[in-house]
This record gives sequence, C-alpha cells and structure tokens, in this order.
Amino acid sequence: MTAIMENEQPIGGRIRAARELRGISLRRLAQATGLSSGFLSQLENGRSNASVATLKKLAAALGATTAELIDGTSPEGRVLRKADRPAFHDGDGLVKYLLTRTPQRNLEVYAGEIEPGGGTGEELYVHGNAQEVLVCLTGQVEVRLAAETYVLDGGDSIEYLSSTPHGLRNIAGTRSEVMWIISPPTP
Repeated sequence: MTAIMENEQPIGGRIRAARELRGISLRRLAQATGLSSGFLSQLENGRSNASVATLKKLAAALGATTAELIDGTSPEGRVLRKADRPAFHDGDGLVKYLLTRTPQRNLEVYAGEIEPGGGTGEELYVHGNAQEVLVCLTGQVEVRLAAETYVLDGGDSIEYLSSTPHGLRNIAGTRSEVMWIISPPTP
C-alpha cells in the first residue's frame, strides 16, 4: 500500500525529515512501530506505499499527527484550493485528501474517494482518543467499529472515539465518497 503525495514533497520524504528532525534512527522507528527497517527505507525512498494504519503508527512513533506527515505546508491563508489539497493513495482503492492545514488546525478534516471494494484495509486501526465523525457523502460504505458492523448510505454519518478499532470498505458498485472529521487532531 503506497502513500503517494500528489503535491510537494512525497510522504516518504516527510517521514524521513520528521524522523531525522527528532534524531530517531530507522532501526529505532522500526522497533517503535513494529515495521521492518527495510519497509521503512523503501517507504522513505518512495519505493513502497503505506496504509492508513501504517501512517497512524508512524505518526504516533514520531510524535506527530497523520495530517502533519501528509501536509508539510503552513500557509498564511485559510483557503485550500482543490488542486492544492495534499492527497495520498493507500493502494487499496482509497484516495484520502487533507482539507485542513496548520497552524489553525484544531481538528482534522479529510475527504476520501473509495473505489468499489476498496477501503482502509483489513486491519482495524486506532489513533489517539479523539471524537471522530465519518460522513458517507455518496455511495455505500461498511464501517467496522470493534466487533460491530454498520452500513452507511449517502448522507448517513457515524460518530465514535478514534481509540475504538475501526475501518471501512466501499460496498457499492461505484465509487463512494466520504468525509472524516476528527477533533482534536490525533497522532
């Protein structure tokens, strides 16, 4: 699964910069995340992709938020043009766009486009203990929260704590669009 940045510095470079800024070796980051040094090296060099769950692990180990790994800019204005939105592809049919930026960010907002059968991956993930709202804008998605499963149609939303193991999958025959709203931002 690859996190491919669509603007500015690739996400692998951002991860390397965050790691080096904090004086963390590749080996130490591997130990902290449970990921292999080889995989992390490939990710930092743009030869591998990262799932949402992997980005959450890396952000937590680096003391950053996922949004900070995705978006390395700090614009003065609050307008974020569609063409300038930081985005990544996780390789499982999900494209996730960051809609908020530092320094004003007190919450994270993401928009996602999910191809049929795509999603956040089989592994449920957690990040921090924030309030998270998922809105299904179009299509139909299956949301897993721990042992429970919910189906959301366009216009439906679900609210949960980000510390609850969660994941989602597009169960529609067409692309589904979703939005995540998380407050406060999580690692």
